[in-house]
Amino acid sequence: MDHPAPGPAFADQLPPPLPADRIIALNQPRADLHTTRRHTWNGWTFDLPPGVFQPGETSRMIHERILDGRIEVAGRRYAAMGVGLGVEAVAAGQRGAREIYALDIHPESVATTRRHYERLVGDRPGTTFHPLVSDLFDALPPGTRLDVITFNPPAVSRRVSEDPDVVRNVCVGAPLLAAFFGRLAEGDLLAAGGEVHLIASNTADLRAIIGQAQSLGFRPEVTLRHDWRDGVLTYLFRLTLPAADRQEPAA
Repeated sequence: MDHPAPGPAFADQLPPPLPADRIIALNQPRADLHTTRRHTWNGWTFDLPPGVFQPGETSRMIHERILDGRIEVAGRRYAAMGVGLGVEAVAAGQRGAREIYALDIHPESVATTRRHYERLVGDRPGTTFHPLVSDLFDALPPGTRLDVITFNPPAVSRRVSEDPDVVRNVCVGAPLLAAFFGRLAEGDLLAAGGEVHLIASNTADLRAIIGQAQSLGFRPEVTLRHDWRDGVLTYLFRLTLPAADRQEPAA
């Protein structure tokens, strides 16, 4: 089914993970991760220090939608999860986001994002930029309420390397998303009308990820389904958390 029908059975209509050997074969890391590289997109050039991941095609699907407004950040408070080298932050700055929270657990990625943002966007009136080293939302200032969140998570369901930089960027798996949605539901981090844009493929356990989000009150829809013609199906989900379904913070 291209687009699952809304409702309680939404997650069950998503494809199961591909076979383990196929997932591992499709997600073999590039040999140049620990070298200095260069990435170009939209006429911009980004330098990548060793250990900072280079965006792939699924990341570009997010980048394009931020820049052209299909994921609207203009005038809104926006968080880029796992920001990496900073393309999302730069696109959001160019689009005119009110606030940009560039979050990554990897300090060098946050420092790289800061350099690229300062060079390609700079001090833009009406936009405040917050590059933060953060495990999920830990570093957000108290009381922060987000209008838009994007996440291309390391959700691959099989371990494809022992390199911690590869694991961090590729195959932490569904437990990371359970923590992500749990923190959002319990911490009152989404503003009224806030939305999460999550991209993942059937190299991850989509049913577990989206099913967990639904159990917390999130309402998912598919805004893009891309068939790579090699067995991989990529979904861009938009998830909202209606006020009536928000969990009360634990006492």
